[in-house]
Amino acid sequence: MEPPIAFPRDARPGPFDPPEILRALRERAPLVPMRFADGHLGWFVTGHSAVRAVLSDPRFSARPERHHLVVDLPMAKAFAGRLTLSVSGMFHLQDPPEHTRYRRALAAEFTVQRMRRLEPEITEIARTCLDAMAATGPPADLVEAFAFPVPSLVMCELLGIAHEDREDFRRAVATMSRWSSGVEETRDALDTVLGFFPPLVRHRRRDPGDDLLSRLMRDGDLTDDELATIGYILFAGGFETTANMLALGTFALLEHPEQRERLRRDPELVNNAVEELLRYLTIGHIGPQRAATEDVEIEGVLIRKGQAVMVSLPAANRDPEHFRDPDEFDIGKPAGGHVAFGHGVHGCLGQQLARVVMRISYPALLDRFPDLRLAVPRDEVPAKEDTMAYGVHSLPVEW
Repeated sequence: MEPPIAFPRDARPGPFDPPEILRALRERAPLVPMRFADGHLGWFVTGHSAVRAVLSDPRFSARPERHHLVVDLPMAKAFAGRLTLSVSGMFHLQDPPEHTRYRRALAAEFTVQRMRRLEPEITEIARTCLDAMAATGPPADLVEAFAFPVPSLVMCELLGIAHEDREDFRRAVATMSRWSSGVEETRDALDTVLGFFPPLVRHRRRDPGDDLLSRLMRDGDLTDDELATIGYILFAGGFETTANMLALGTFALLEHPEQRERLRRDPELVNNAVEELLRYLTIGHIGPQRAATEDVEIEGVLIRKGQAVMVSLPAANRDPEHFRDPDEFDIGKPAGGHVAFGHGVHGCLGQQLARVVMRISYPALLDRFPDLRLAVPRDEVPAKEDTMAYGVHSLPVEW
């Protein structure tokens, strides 16, 4: 067996392509041995079929006590012992059947049909943000003016959060996701985030509305502690990732003007364009991690019971064994089967909402500002290499 690698944190060759080492590792083998930061010997998975196999196999556990430190960062120390299964409602860290109970309760709130009912509200939110952007005039930072406000306001509407509270929450989530954040800084941000939802849940018990938390109270048997945690997971996971996709996706469209014009001329392409952007960009550049609960063979590799496995979603989504010309961005080619939202029972719960937000937001932006362009050279757009989800810190544009 070849010497184990460390988790690859190489710089990207450009704003849209994953590190070159991922290609080299995938060409070497779909699974390679990896030494985790705490010394554990596990596996790193880059092949598309192998990633899907790991994420769909019930013999791999999502429970945090089975996992190992991927990189030695202060933020990892801050989270240690805090976001555990002792916190009620941490459904994304559980395995079936515990996970199934939560997933079943939440699934009805995130169906395609339910998300379509939100389209008028999302359209109005996008229009309001674009109106404000136009009134202020160019240049503008698309992240601050559009990419972050739209999904955060959508999540506020969904969960019944007052709009004026979102900035404190957003800043805390950003601190938690930044690799450079110190231990105490991250713990304070985590306290802010975890402390936000219990008062909101108590308020909804007294005065229910038509928001998601109120419906879960009415239709299920979840405790207040569980609902508070679920609110945190949905908001933290739902707005930042979609915001990163809106900003980075717009950057990609501006840098590929022929694709942008195809989308503007043919609105019917928007569904496929969103899927291709999700595949091509794959902002989830770390994890997820799983651990084998028994010996498992994946594509001829024996993974021993107890060994941790880290999958690479960006590598899987550029696998030429599954995708034609995977390094080319083409909104017209089929992008089905990508793993940008993960896969299996832990696939992103809010993926249909994210899709609806993107399907509405990209055309709305391009229709409102048909001559939208970067206001700085491409190389001056600051990339989020230092956060849990990839994106750009800002995107200066003009029109």
